[in-house]
Amino acid sequence: MNKGLEIRQHNALTNARYEYTELQLDLFFFIISKLRKGEKDTVYQLDITELSSLTGKRYNAAYLHKATADMGSRMLEVEDANEYQQLWMFQRIRYLKGQGIIEFDLTRHVLPYLFDLKNNFTSYELAAALRLTSKYAKRIYQHCSQWKNLGETKKYDILDFKRMLGIVDDKGTDKMPRISDFKTSVLDLATKQINEHTELHISYTLEKKGKAFKNIIFTVKPQALAETIPFDLVPSGTAPVGMQQHQVENAGRLLAQLSITTPELVATILASAAHVAACNKFAHDLKTGKYAKAHSLSGLLLTVLGFKKPANGPLFDAATKKQA
Repeated sequence: MNKGLEIRQHNALTNARYEYTELQLDLFFFIISKLRKGEKDTVYQLDITELSSLTGKRYNAAYLHKATADMGSRMLEVEDANEYQQLWMFQRIRYLKGQGIIEFDLTRHVLPYLFDLKNNFTSYELAAALRLTSKYAKRIYQHCSQWKNLGETKKYDILDFKRMLGIVDDKGTDKMPRISDFKTSVLDLATKQINEHTELHISYTLEKKGKAFKNIIFTVKPQALAETIPFDLVPSGTAPVGMQQHQVENAGRLLAQLSITTPELVATILASAAHVAACNKFAHDLKTGKYAKAHSLSGLLLTVLGFKKPANGPLFDAATKKQA
């Protein structure tokens, strides 16, 4: 694989060195889902009741207070070829008593990285990420999502990968020095959860150098989700003649899963009974493995629907150029 392709989904914050708990990662993902493109305001309000409905978890005030206090004090280290940065995410966190609302005031310096991360996730994928219960599964899901269109991740040095997950601290202390513990408590658990609860199917390979394991690489493939994620994915309204609303919703979920999110294109597809039926057939074929080896599932679906020519490029230029 051409390692130069890494920059096409470069995400400095995903690769940043930080350690969050499961709850802190839930809050982190939830904040990302609320970001408003084009807005310069740094203040975002999160409804804990809404978060609870997505995760199926219950949160008490003391637990939340401690989680956000720790998040506020954590430094994010972001590094690329040109610079090394130390960032803090919040200017202030405010709890609105009796309303179940937490108000996060983000720092302006961290906003570009958060929007960069949001651009690599659809709302569907964010909802799936919230369903993961392992903090390591949430982080590994982030990493693998960057490579979902390429089939496999880059080759990570295991020690560096542990640092990104917070397993190795700044002093070099390794919480899981035995590879068997790392496999059981982190890699195997994360793989199982990601494969069961997200649109990705992953596996991993450990490479040895001499007698010790040196590198890890993940294989990443798309898959149809087996469960319905309660996220507002598709516009509500009257289904096209001959279609039921649930069929339209299923088609909308497939489009979101394949990152086909351009509003005009989505509206055009969901307004047509023939397109909705084709999407549902495509979802069935995807789930049964027919398209497992397709290079670009989104491109293939758009070709099936007639919005792209097999060889000559998009027909629906304005809406499909971002999807190709």
